[in-house]
Amino acid sequence: MRAGHTVVVGLPIERHLLRARDLADHRFEEPIGVADMAAAAGLSQAHFSRAFREMFGISPHGYLLTRRLERAAALLRHTDHDVARVCVEVGLTSVGSFTTSFKRMYGQTPTQYRAEFAQAPRFAIPGCVVRRESRPQLRTFREDPADSPSVASSTPNTVTGGTP
Repeated sequence: MRAGHTVVVGLPIERHLLRARDLADHRFEEPIGVADMAAAAGLSQAHFSRAFREMFGISPHGYLLTRRLERAAALLRHTDHDVARVCVEVGLTSVGSFTTSFKRMYGQTPTQYRAEFAQAPRFAIPGCVVRRESRPQLRTFREDPADSPSVASSTPNTVTGGTP
């Protein structure tokens, strides 16, 4: 077993498999493989692979590849990184294998996929600002302060407790 991984005896196997899946979810950009996932679960590779497929319906390698390709798709949609850089950023080493796997999953090459999406704007306006600015402006106050009574003269001084 690798250093840094501890096995808690007596826990259901599902807990061990979830630990391995969490490893794939959070560290997929690192050069981890099925052996690392099995070590995180504290199981032999063969037993881990069988149990993982039975629980999640996909092989550990397939799950890890799917997570990497999902992240690659997001990077292709939201960045202008070239395909080779995206490949490396998601933990893959071969651009050819990346392109083949991406096409198998998404039905098109990474370049074709990116062409379908507009590039992310350089200076995006946050959604909360857009919503605030697109609300109708209701006039609930008087524009001309000379026509209205002074607010300061009609309210008590809340700082000192007295009147102005």
